[in-house]
Amino acid sequence: MSVRPFVPVRDAVILAAGNGDRFRNSHHHSKLLHPVLGQPLILRTLQAAADAGISTFTVVLGFEADRVRAAIEAHPIPGATTRFVLNTDWHLENGISALRARELCNGHRFALLMGDHLFEPPVLRGLASAAAGDADCLLAVDGRASDPAVAAEATKVRLDGDRIVQIGKHLDAWDALDTGLFVFTSAVFDALEQARCEGDTTLSAGVQRLAARRMMRGVPIGDAAWCDVDTLDDLRAAESLLASAENDPA
Repeated sequence: MSVRPFVPVRDAVILAAGNGDRFRNSHHHSKLLHPVLGQPLILRTLQAAADAGISTFTVVLGFEADRVRAAIEAHPIPGATTRFVLNTDWHLENGISALRARELCNGHRFALLMGDHLFEPPVLRGLASAAAGDADCLLAVDGRASDPAVAAEATKVRLDGDRIVQIGKHLDAWDALDTGLFVFTSAVFDALEQARCEGDTTLSAGVQRLAARRMMRGVPIGDAAWCDVDTLDDLRAAESLLASAENDPA
């Protein structure tokens, strides 16, 4: 198997189309606009990606697209290019949002991130610069012991060495949690199309098809912090995590 030379990934697709129906805030707007320590969630995600070396963003919008786009455009990231695509079927699963970015990815390797996931930049920097076979796609995975309540809601993976062999929310046995940070080749789009034709519009369904072809590798995040903000409780946990990191940057 040939291994790609060291060429860090600089492009990222950000999935920002969903309505966050488990996030019950008082104003009923997109959770991506909800402040996290004073800064909208989507801006924190974009800034973390930029700090990891991403310089071109394709943001897939849907629910409250105009509001989310306006918030991003009001706070441009210096030196970065941001493009937007609209997913009018945002009420479907996130695999449809990923497919909307297909034409803008130009066959290149790219990172794919969730707009509502917070993470430490070194996690994405390591993923984007990891050596990989020409056909390999990567997922940052967290193999640490986790709170059962967190694990119950998370997408989980089973591993064979560093190869992902299963992914899903309802695995009976699993080895790590899916952090929502990926590096894909263009093969993911054909996998997502196949899954959609078979009635499954989740991103995980496309990833499972890649895993069945042994094209998915798990990359451990070590002791790095990350958070999937699905609920107000998640938001409070994320704020506590970020506050601790900012107070103790070492």
